[in-house]
Amino acid sequence: MTRAAEDRSGMAATVVSLAAEATELETRVNALRRELVDLDERMEAVLDALRRLDQGRARGARGAPG
Repeated sequence: MTRAAEDRSGMAATVVSLAAEATELETRVNALRRELVDLDERMEAVLDALRRLDQGRARGARGAPG
């Protein structure tokens, strides 16, 4: 095999390796995005629950004898 052929072969192997790594990274990024969406939804649910709890306490404090 000539030096040029070896260089092309090595380059091709590098491209294939990098493409595989890019695919794996893209898959991981997509999974992380889904996890962030899920986390955001859970945070919103907790925030809503805390707001309702705070509103309930505020109503209770207004109606409490003083």
